[in-house]
Amino acid sequence: MPGLEAKWKSQKTKQMNEIVEFLFRHGYSLLITWVLAEEAGLPLPSAPVLLAAGALAGAGRMYLPVVVAMPLLAATTCDTLWYILGRQRGGVVLRLICRISLEPDSCVRRTQLSFERRGVWALVIAKFVPGLSAMTAPLAGISRMPWRRFALFDALGSLLWSCTYIATGFVFSSKLERALASLQFLGGGLLALLLTTLGGYLVWKWQNRRRFLRKLKIARITPEELKRRLDAREDVVIVDLRHSLEFDAEPQTIFGAVHMDPADLEEAIEVIPRDREIVLFCSCPNEATAAQMALRLRSRGITRIRPLAEGLDGWRKRGFPLQVPNQAVEAS
Repeated sequence: MPGLEAKWKSQKTKQMNEIVEFLFRHGYSLLITWVLAEEAGLPLPSAPVLLAAGALAGAGRMYLPVVVAMPLLAATTCDTLWYILGRQRGGVVLRLICRISLEPDSCVRRTQLSFERRGVWALVIAKFVPGLSAMTAPLAGISRMPWRRFALFDALGSLLWSCTYIATGFVFSSKLERALASLQFLGGGLLALLLTTLGGYLVWKWQNRRRFLRKLKIARITPEELKRRLDAREDVVIVDLRHSLEFDAEPQTIFGAVHMDPADLEEAIEVIPRDREIVLFCSCPNEATAAQMALRLRSRGITRIRPLAEGLDGWRKRGFPLQVPNQAVEAS
């Protein structure tokens, strides 16, 4: 049936051309919207869109200076907002991003460690590292990094990140027409393929997060129970496991708590009392750091140890007393 076959091919080609024309017409809007979404914390990687924009620019379908400027503007605008929120709201912002991005709850700690090791250079490389990009800007705010210093290195990192992918797409733009021609047989199925791929990526991220949360299953002590024990003057060892960046920004802690780095606590295992209740707390989503450390110490023979449910936020939310060095204060 040559006639039907020719008609089918013509229809597929028309559908493909419509998709391509849509990309040509709305490429700039798609580019800036996608980058804004990723920088806002959504699990939508911008690299494929930047590559495509670079290829379209190389093929003369998009204007290269605008292609470079738009993701730079989107990234620095979002990062500035996260920086301001980090200065104003502290660790709450990091935990919010962690939930939005479907990253494992350990991503907060990982970002803090990266920021501690690399300082301002973390802003330059963060966008190339999954799970770190959206968190580095608020962490800079939490650590009270000077605004001009933040803006300079954030812009440098955003420019390097976007130009790397755009330049790669630009270099291989000669392959664009061939690639589009080879995909013509898909017609409207191309959109379905792209959506399926994106959906699969989101499901994979969600499953990774669920697996991580299952690993954190351990009995917790509630803020109310800990408060009762403290009021009864029971001998409870309380350890604040927050990262030093967050602790320095928000030094208020539970009354009587000792601030320690998780690595230091693990190294001190020989002197950890076995005959006293030990309570660990952090400010990570789902008490990730405290739960992981409690599980590790239990595996090494420290059995009377539990993480604090809801962490420091839960304690503060209930209005239970906090202290700063040498001074007791009431939670606001």
